[in-house]
Amino acid sequence: MSDALLSVSGVEKAFGPTKALRGVSLEVERGEVHALLGENGAGKSTLMQVLSGALRPDAGRMRFDGMPYAPRTTREATARGVAMVYQEAPLCPDLDVAENVFLGREPKRGPFVDRARMHEEARRVTARLVDGGLDPTARVGALAPGDQQLVAIARALSQNPKLLILDEPTSRLTSHEAERLFAAVEELKQELGVVFISHFLEEVERVADRYTVLRDGETVGRGVIGERAMADVVELMVGKAVDDLFPRSERTRGDVALSLTGVAGHDKPRDASLELHRGEVLGIAGLVGAGRTELLRAIFGLDPVTAGKIRVGAYLGPASPAHRLAQGIGLLSEDRKGEGLAASMSIADNLTLSKLTGLGPPGWLSPAKQGRAAQAWVERLRIRCRAVEQPVRDLSGGNQQKVALARLLHHEVDVLLLDEPTRGIDVRSRAEIYAEIDRLAAEGHAVLVVSSYLPELFGICDRIAVMRRGTLGEARAVDGLDQHAVLVEATGA
Repeated sequence: MSDALLSVSGVEKAFGPTKALRGVSLEVERGEVHALLGENGAGKSTLMQVLSGALRPDAGRMRFDGMPYAPRTTREATARGVAMVYQEAPLCPDLDVAENVFLGREPKRGPFVDRARMHEEARRVTARLVDGGLDPTARVGALAPGDQQLVAIARALSQNPKLLILDEPTSRLTSHEAERLFAAVEELKQELGVVFISHFLEEVERVADRYTVLRDGETVGRGVIGERAMADVVELMVGKAVDDLFPRSERTRGDVALSLTGVAGHDKPRDASLELHRGEVLGIAGLVGAGRTELLRAIFGLDPVTAGKIRVGAYLGPASPAHRLAQGIGLLSEDRKGEGLAASMSIADNLTLSKLTGLGPPGWLSPAKQGRAAQAWVERLRIRCRAVEQPVRDLSGGNQQKVALARLLHHEVDVLLLDEPTRGIDVRSRAEIYAEIDRLAAEGHAVLVVSSYLPELFGICDRIAVMRRGTLGEARAVDGLDQHAVLVEATGA
């Protein structure tokens, strides 16, 4: 019998006719970081919900810390020593660090909260993650994303777990914040087991000791990090080889589609100038908070421009988002749930409602024509769905992102502003979105991409500009840059 900290064997879970888990097996040793890999929809989230007590399996056996394990609630799982930190941790931004760490479990002195003890304990537990700990009185909403992630992990650690599950913990972090997190995880594994879920394989190589791969609800591979090429691991994840993650068709740089001269907003950007040509992909690198998102919002007319000029083709002047769409500019928001999609509506509605022209006689909408138009985009972008009538909320993150991108293409935009277009999505979906970006550039579209993932920018872009503290630097050809130099420029180191 295995003496692993966690042993999962033959676990199954179905939702109606859909089998999310099909006899999954997993073993996590004490003192290791175990990477759980797989595409969106592979079963990772369902398995983690089973482990954390949020779901009960239909079949299979689990053992934890030498004893049978079958939690009926998350509270029961926590009591046994399993703690999970979700990708979007539910923090209370208006409460301070200590209040978030001990929310619902505040230490008491008689009938009153012992704030002095709570602050001391919060500083102690956050010191396990960063030298000196975090200020326990700091308001969480005012913290950087990296520190907010540490607060979420500290809350889990404050419950003295034996197994810590981290779900996409770096999806909103800068490279510096991610490195700090990796160092903390390296220390934590001396005391407990860690399950690490990430779509970024270089992170897996950096922090994990072993891995397990899920595909279509089944365990399809496991091994020791470094003993197998990552290309082979990707093939296990997607079921086929991904020969070229960053395709590059022949692109012909055309005339200027969008130009900025000294553009500034209320806070950020402070000074941004660039020329974006048809037939090119121009990337904007920088740290979280540098002003990259604000720049795209200003270009699209969502945020006010207080200084400078934005020229679209021959047009120079103020514009609203409706004007920008009419001019052929489309924005893909980094917040696809909050700003990019109407989650309760169908795929067809999300794809077409911004442009219903041609989908029926004047003043009317033909559901049949709408469905055919949506189906064409589903096929072009390989959106995995049951039907175009399916609600967008039922899709995986990667397929939701494809729907948001397809809406811009249906609107026939000529200039695409893409803000973190592959954040939080799996390798296959990323490869397919990269292929679509390449095709758009080859067709003569102009693409402006904001990304915190430098390999992505270097893989898909012709030129890269770095934004630092609201100021945009000169765009330079990718061939003359390296990732270290871009990072140094972004941090001012």
